[in-house]
Amino acid sequence: MGAEAAAGRTVAVFGAYGHTGRFVVEELIARGFVPLLSGRDAVRLKAMAVEYDVEARPASVDDPVSLDRALAGAAAVINCAGPFATTAAPVIEAALRARIPYLDVAAEIEANADTFAHFADRARAAGVPVVPAMAFYGGLGDLLTTAAMGEWTAADEAHVAYGLNSWHPTPGTRIAGEVSRGRRVRFSGGRLEYRDDAAPVLEWVFPEPMGAREVIGEFTMADVVTVPSHLSIPEVRTYMTVAAARDLSAPETPAPVAADGDGAGRSAQTFVVDVVVRSGGAERRAVARGRDIYAVTAPLVVEAAERVLTGRTEVGSGVVSAGEMFDAADFLRALAGHVTVELP
Repeated sequence: MGAEAAAGRTVAVFGAYGHTGRFVVEELIARGFVPLLSGRDAVRLKAMAVEYDVEARPASVDDPVSLDRALAGAAAVINCAGPFATTAAPVIEAALRARIPYLDVAAEIEANADTFAHFADRARAAGVPVVPAMAFYGGLGDLLTTAAMGEWTAADEAHVAYGLNSWHPTPGTRIAGEVSRGRRVRFSGGRLEYRDDAAPVLEWVFPEPMGAREVIGEFTMADVVTVPSHLSIPEVRTYMTVAAARDLSAPETPAPVAADGDGAGRSAQTFVVDVVVRSGGAERRAVARGRDIYAVTAPLVVEAAERVLTGRTEVGSGVVSAGEMFDAADFLRALAGHVTVELP
């Protein structure tokens, strides 16, 4: 690969040595990209750079100069380092200075809301695309909702139900949960609202073979930021299977571990994401099935990066969610082999 071609295929990964970051690095390599490893732990970066035979550039979010060095020569940056309440803004700032696309895998509601609020105008003025929450939470639900909407220009309500058979959280997920802990959030009447009462527990009938399961209603995830950012839907609800929510909240639940010897490193966790959109008396449904919510984030964000870098987007710049940035149905079909999708 020539120097010019390599530069166009070089993607900086901030937080490369984290659980999700490693999946992203491996997906980049599998697709012919050249990952440039970054993060604040120089020792872990060096070991990973040797393992993958790529370059490492340590950087810290409180040191803009180090971030600029880390992104020099990169065609795009993917931020995998939580908590994103701390990392998103500094890395976006560095991407704007470098005039390169920024993508992240943030699941934190407030961090994503802040990205839209603080960087929309600046990213548009700079001609830089910023795609937050390009991950299992936020990105996948937004793509499914957008695909389910089809030609509808508005809907009354959208429901995103997460059927996880288990949830072994990474250390990063636990840290992010600590950052976001407090009153629960929901999206109603076209706006985010904070509540002090307990979330309801109800039954959701997932597609077979999962079937009817107890879920926590208003178990709010990043979809309540991404979906309303571009779709006219005043009521957006997300749900989580009770069993998975209990795993997440239990301090003794272990981190995910690889379950087989195929080298992919995926855990045994399986998921169904069931999206229902209603308008008047009409209802549409979109479903995604797969394995390992952390591993599946890699093809999601790397597919997004590839489309941004090759101009296969619906919007050129600004802070844009997955469903608005890309042809949602085409994007979802491109995930074949990682996610099985059923669209209306």
